[in-house]
Amino acid sequence: MKVKLQYDRGTLIIRGQYGTPFSVWDDRIDAFRAPAYKYPDIKAFLTKSGIEFEDEVMSPLLLEQISRKMEIKLHQFQQEALRFWFASGSRGVIVLPPGSGKTIIAMKAMERLQEPTLIVVPTLPLLDQWVRRLEDYFGVDIGILGGGKKEIRGITVSTYDSAYLRAEELGNRFPFVVFDECHHLAAEGYSQIGEMLASEHRMGLTATFEREDGAHVRLLSLIGGVVYKMKPTELAGKQLAHFEVVKIPVKLKKEEREAYEKLMSEYRKSLAKAGIRLERLEDFKKLVMRSGISEEARKALIARNKARKIAINSASKLDALEEILKAHRKDKVLIFTEYNEMAHLIGKRFLIPVLTHRTSPSEREDILEGFRTGRYTKVVTSKVLDEGLDVPDARIAVVLGGSGSRREFIQRLGRILRKKEKRAILYEVISSGTIEVSASYRRRRALRG
Repeated sequence: MKVKLQYDRGTLIIRGQYGTPFSVWDDRIDAFRAPAYKYPDIKAFLTKSGIEFEDEVMSPLLLEQISRKMEIKLHQFQQEALRFWFASGSRGVIVLPPGSGKTIIAMKAMERLQEPTLIVVPTLPLLDQWVRRLEDYFGVDIGILGGGKKEIRGITVSTYDSAYLRAEELGNRFPFVVFDECHHLAAEGYSQIGEMLASEHRMGLTATFEREDGAHVRLLSLIGGVVYKMKPTELAGKQLAHFEVVKIPVKLKKEEREAYEKLMSEYRKSLAKAGIRLERLEDFKKLVMRSGISEEARKALIARNKARKIAINSASKLDALEEILKAHRKDKVLIFTEYNEMAHLIGKRFLIPVLTHRTSPSEREDILEGFRTGRYTKVVTSKVLDEGLDVPDARIAVVLGGSGSRREFIQRLGRILRKKEKRAILYEVISSGTIEVSASYRRRRALRG
């Protein structure tokens, strides 16, 4: 009896007398069932075993032959990344700094494969950016899933949220899938997108493959391993600008220091009462988990977060920022904060446009366009520009607050690394004698790989 492969709501149905790796028997349908993403492995197993099979899995969308409408020459490292990806069976993750042209690598792969393609992105601004670039490059209408739009075409761009909601429907329609900022795919819910797609060709794009929670190991099976990687330091002065990171320590104001020390004392006392010792990053994760069941652990976490907020939002940082802005009057400067309130405070004090997650799409686009054209030379943001969006003309960045995340630091550095003649500078303003110091150390390790 011949084996038959079919797609069913994010899974594969294997009918016939032979089971396969990754499949389990399903009494309800009297057949074997497997996750859709194992489709290439199951096909390879059947072929290698000499088992004849009928393949009814894919039902790809119509895509007429696509060709580029504009000429973009790849840099050598982009050519290498593309070559390594194809050599790895057209699967795997490409790790390159922000601003190094990961999008064009994906478009070149699409041009070569000539297959219906789904591109999954984390935010609506990134979705809009991808759609514009694809339309400019291929000159075809692009499908959109996200922001209230539900148009599925041969080339479709979707947010992770929309792809998650419609993964069953999309699962066998796109032989090629691109996961932009693919570290998001490793999250508990989003990983189901990768599992429910039967796409044989899979490309992940990111500036930082590793996640702080270690969940990036999921990407190995959902996309493939890292097939190509370059750090910002390796491209500095070539495809990206030369850069330097300048650390500026500031002292907390007297009243800030008193409040900070009081909260840190409460933090240490609550830790002791809860019997928790913090020696490694993993210990802090345990504290967060314990805070749900232990009152003392919860008190410790609250006290630490309040102390951290004092350190990050210190008024002394505004004084340092004023000096930096004086030194770079004529330069375009991006200012990054952790909290919206600090961003708005800076906006009012220095008369600088503010970008937050609450900024409307039209206002955000107006601010970014004004920044590109020089109508604005300074912009302050909390998180919005951390990931994906191009801000091509910035040369100076000022980080006034952030986590110890390597990803966040690399993304912020990437906002000023677009190739230009002048050296890019990232100022890192930290409150000395606070927990910000250790966070700064963890961020800087990202540059060493």
